[in-house]
Amino acid sequence: MLTALILLAAQAAPVATPPPPRPPACDTAAHTAFDFWVGDWDVYPNGAKALAAHSKIERLYAGCAIRESWLPLKGAGGGSLSNLDPATGRWHQLWIGSQPGRVAFEGGSVDGKMVLTGFWQGVNGPGKDGLIRMSYTADDKDTVRQHGEISTDHGLTWQTSFDFIYRRTAIPGK
Repeated sequence: MLTALILLAAQAAPVATPPPPRPPACDTAAHTAFDFWVGDWDVYPNGAKALAAHSKIERLYAGCAIRESWLPLKGAGGGSLSNLDPATGRWHQLWIGSQPGRVAFEGGSVDGKMVLTGFWQGVNGPGKDGLIRMSYTADDKDTVRQHGEISTDHGLTWQTSFDFIYRRTAIPGK
């Protein structure tokens, strides 16, 4: 009887399971290659003094993603979510705007710039698709240039599509 009670108690005792392994940290140099873009920004067309938009760029999910909230003063807003694929070392960005559709960009650091390229269906109107190549360059800690180029011939030639200067939003009293 005592043996049966001991066996019954042993079967009912919870078995300690080890905790699941922690995911790798997103704090490598490759993961922080786009951090120069993180911040609150006033955005101007390059060479112009008129404000075009505000943009909030933030690191999320333990530093594994960067989210953009694009808030133009006129026109449709949108946003993107970017992350590094540690298996390939490539950055991916998914843009979704206030119009139907999405654009998936891919790229990485090239000569001190973050360069992302994606196919944008209907970028110039219905049936007028193109490749978009965006280069982000930190001019200094408070200024980033986002230069967008379009190719309608599968990357043979490129023309400027947009050219923005991001300036850190001034915080009153600082």
